[in-house]
Amino acid sequence: MVEKELETSLLEEASEEKTDEVSAETVVSTEETAPAIDYLSPELFQNINIYNKEDMDQEKVEEEIPAELQSKYLETLSDIDEQELVSGRVIGMTDNDIILDIGFKSEGIIHRSEFPQDKLPSIGDQIEVFLETLEDRKGNMVLSKTKADFLKCWKRIRTTYENNEIISCKILRRIKGGMVVDIGDIEAFLPGSQIDIRPVRDFDLYLDKELEVRIVKFNEMRKNIVVSRKILLEDELKEQREHLFDQINIGDIIEGQVKNVTDFGVFIDLGGIDGLLHITDISWGRVNHPSEVVTLDEKLTVKVIDFDEEKKRISLGLKQLTTHPWENVSEKYPIGSAVKGKIVSMTNYGAFIEIESGVEGLIHVSEISWTKHIKNPSEHYSMGDEIEAQVLTIDVEERKISLGVKQLQPDPWDSIEEKYMIGTLQKGKVINLTQFGAFVELEEGIDGLIHISDLSWTKVLRHPKEILEKNQEIEVRILEVSRENRRISLGLKQVEDDPWEEYIKYFEAGKEVQGTVIHILDKGIILELEHEIEGLIPFGRKNKNVRSKIMEKYTRGDELTAVVMEVKPNDKKIILILDELNDAPDEKIDTVKEYMETQESPAGEKIEIPIQSQKPEGDSE
Repeated sequence: MVEKELETSLLEEASEEKTDEVSAETVVSTEETAPAIDYLSPELFQNINIYNKEDMDQEKVEEEIPAELQSKYLETLSDIDEQELVSGRVIGMTDNDIILDIGFKSEGIIHRSEFPQDKLPSIGDQIEVFLETLEDRKGNMVLSKTKADFLKCWKRIRTTYENNEIISCKILRRIKGGMVVDIGDIEAFLPGSQIDIRPVRDFDLYLDKELEVRIVKFNEMRKNIVVSRKILLEDELKEQREHLFDQINIGDIIEGQVKNVTDFGVFIDLGGIDGLLHITDISWGRVNHPSEVVTLDEKLTVKVIDFDEEKKRISLGLKQLTTHPWENVSEKYPIGSAVKGKIVSMTNYGAFIEIESGVEGLIHVSEISWTKHIKNPSEHYSMGDEIEAQVLTIDVEERKISLGVKQLQPDPWDSIEEKYMIGTLQKGKVINLTQFGAFVELEEGIDGLIHISDLSWTKVLRHPKEILEKNQEIEVRILEVSRENRRISLGLKQVEDDPWEEYIKYFEAGKEVQGTVIHILDKGIILELEHEIEGLIPFGRKNKNVRSKIMEKYTRGDELTAVVMEVKPNDKKIILILDELNDAPDEKIDTVKEYMETQESPAGEKIEIPIQSQKPEGDSE
């Protein structure tokens, strides 16, 4: 097509030149004498060839343009390729398009929408455009101003990246993981970790802001660009850090900004370098977590307490800016004075009270109440409780203060002997049962002990729960009061008269009595007699085999008849003998006496019922 257009153009030029020659000759001949021509004469048309339509369809006329002429014409056109930037001059404008001459055989068109309404070009302006295609389906050259601008920006950004230059950007919007920025009509990605040296908690604060960044990733094929602001800040901080290390000294007081808060301390930005404010150096007082004292981005004045130039580490202190509270604690809190504080810690042995920041005192469990048996301070107090106490002792060197709460109240044990006189009857409530006795509360905080031996005149008890229950209301007699030891001995059996005087008369020696077998032991058989009294039938010196046979013969619940040999009021027992178990009936009394002399328990004490028998002399296996 191009060849045909070129051929037509050349033919038109040749025809114009020929016409000019003919016109000139005509003018000359006219000026001389022009003969009269009869235009109606057939002779004028005798040399003219006449073609009909068929002849024209059958005959193919081929005319070739001389190569020299064709080359000359093509040299007048620019060397233009598609998908490149070209420069053109505005030669026309329509309602929809702008027409450009780029030095090609045909003009190009650009839609007016590619230009801002207020920045439309004028006729004659030179503009740079992108050549998309030389000819579309309609034979028009397609140009793009938008793509040209994009391509120019992309080339500029590539150059910026290759030269490691700093570029300005504008934060457009927030996306997952970071921000989208504008770096000159091209969008790039700014990761959240690359916005600042410190962790960014609110990305929205950076929207619409202008920042300087550096391109750290450039993928032209995928049109992917990643920028970083952090890398610029690190370069600046590196210089500041080196300068700071040259200037800093132990003992310097400097200002910084809280950068990060952890469980063990606070990292503070000192202007190019981070220092650690350990949790133990925040306050003289107790600090459970640094966040209780400081907040992120807070500005703090701190003191340099240690400096490691090799490791580039700085230790900071906040409490060191104030006087140690223990320097004058003895004057501020003399012994005997009352103080107020908050419980900051509790153990099983006491509660620690913070009197002031850095000064704590211990209230031992024994100093909480005059009367109550407190095992753990949590029974009375909770963390954070505000309480009042009295200063008992101060050890400045050990930095210890002993406090007491009960000292603020009168001691009820000071008048205990007058209030609970020995021999008097008192009412109380069983509050605890143990193996050795029962504790009875006489009033709030005042309790006494009933020993298991003072529970019953007649019964041999293994545990107080055999006759008592917790929270049971009972009447007791005061046996002993010790103000020094803070103890009261009580008796339950002493509420009634001792019945053994009568029992000694009733269970006279030689009397036959009946009883029920309640225990079969290695030492003998225990019977329950009248009045809930226990009788013992001892085995004496019988060997093990004989005792085993006896124990197999009798069972619990058997009714037996025995003879009283001796009454033991202190042991709450009556010694019996059974004829069928005695090898020498005539020697009953001697046998019993011999047995009693071998017992280790002296008269007047409780006889423990043996679990295992003692091996008698001469016992054979």
